[in-house]
Amino acid sequence: MTDRPRLPDGPTQTPTADLLRARRGGELSGLDRLLLHSPPVAEGWNALLGALRNRTTLPAELTELVVLRIAVLNGAGFEWAAHEPAARRAGVTDVQLAALRADDPAGSGEFTAAQAAVLRATDASTRDVVVPEGVFDGLREHLDDRQVVELLVTVGGYAMVSRFLVALEVPPPTGEVAG
Repeated sequence: MTDRPRLPDGPTQTPTADLLRARRGGELSGLDRLLLHSPPVAEGWNALLGALRNRTTLPAELTELVVLRIAVLNGAGFEWAAHEPAARRAGVTDVQLAALRADDPAGSGEFTAAQAAVLRATDASTRDVVVPEGVFDGLREHLDDRQVVELLVTVGGYAMVSRFLVALEVPPPTGEVAG
């Protein structure tokens, strides 16, 4: 990976750029600047990822565990750097952060039953696409219908984010990426 992505920044002085800035607290991330090459995609991405980060009923620590686990599975350093501070604020511990890098974090004993169920589903969906019945049943023990939907869309959404970041070799930010 280089210190610059594979594409130059898109146009940053547009109405679409202003929408992305509004969600990010006034700043554009490296990811945003690349998305701006396609305003319709950038706008849809902004709506979806804004909802996943800020408008679900999932506890913040579950969302951040999903994002960080996908970052590990897909080798997305940007995603890890952008979300680790939010995970820490949500209560994810140093020991849990280290366990997320293991082959089977859910079996490490470092997570609650709900967290482990979410990690099993994240691993299954990210690695194999199929979520086996037993893994799905484990989710149902801890999440209601809405939360199951929100969780699985979060897994898919951040798999999309990681694939975009990795394919374009977007370097990690120096710290958290807002909103």
